[in-house]
Amino acid sequence: MSQTDVPDANAVEQWLRGLQSRICDALEQADASGRFGSDHWSRAEGGGGVTRILEDGALFERAGVGFSLVHGPRLPPSASAARPELAGRGFRAMGVSLVLHPRNPHVPTTHLNVRYLVAEKEGAPPVWWFGGGYDLTPYYPYETDAMHWHGTARAACERVGSTVYPRLKQHCDDYFFLKHRGETRGVGGLFCDDWSEGGFGPSFALIRAIGDSFLPAYLPIVERRRDTPYGERERHWQLVRRGRYVEFNLVWDRGTLFGLQSGGRTESILMSMPPDVRWRYDLKPEPGSPEAKLLDEFLKPRDWLAPP
Repeated sequence: MSQTDVPDANAVEQWLRGLQSRICDALEQADASGRFGSDHWSRAEGGGGVTRILEDGALFERAGVGFSLVHGPRLPPSASAARPELAGRGFRAMGVSLVLHPRNPHVPTTHLNVRYLVAEKEGAPPVWWFGGGYDLTPYYPYETDAMHWHGTARAACERVGSTVYPRLKQHCDDYFFLKHRGETRGVGGLFCDDWSEGGFGPSFALIRAIGDSFLPAYLPIVERRRDTPYGERERHWQLVRRGRYVEFNLVWDRGTLFGLQSGGRTESILMSMPPDVRWRYDLKPEPGSPEAKLLDEFLKPRDWLAPP
């Protein structure tokens, strides 16, 4: 086994902490008026983290960027459901998770999560894996934004291997899907789980490529849309669509379930929720409107990089 194949949790932790700092610094600069507060927390069962929150900024209504490192004597059911042979093992999990809820409805909401988990049992070798990715949830349909997002994601994956992007893109489309609505959460991106292909070195390289490409994928979209005029109609649509985001997080998201089942800090786990949201009964947009185009053309799995 080469040195790069030896799991190095300390290296992962240092990169994750640095990623949180770099992202917060960049988002503060983009917002211009808002500043992140830091909330350090500890977990009675073991571990803790730092939740950083920016609220009521010029650009972001809420931006949450959290780092956590938790451990315990037994894997939560959400982590062992797909790998029942690991049930009962102790665990150590660390990661960075963020959700950004912009003020302007023309700027998409976005989510990033990158994580590393080790399942341990006395007398047996540890089992480790990486997971995470990022996805984009627009409220208005801009093809140039979706193409830039996926182009950046593909370029990041191709630094690791030519077949990685299609697999992670497909996994993202499948995962961020509201089964009870029959629609995707947004235009997708990248997602992987239980990833250990090629050993520790290549797997860590993939997660670094995902995390390090997030800002180049997102910030150009922000700059393109942040000054787009909007009114009450666009704001109302944004709040209704945010309701779908809440539905996914509370009904389908395994990360939310893992955090709650592992005894994580509830405020930090639910920082992903938008500050304002609405539900309207059976709201249907006017045919031919931008809102209808979002539902009809954007909230379906699609190859955003296919030649015209």
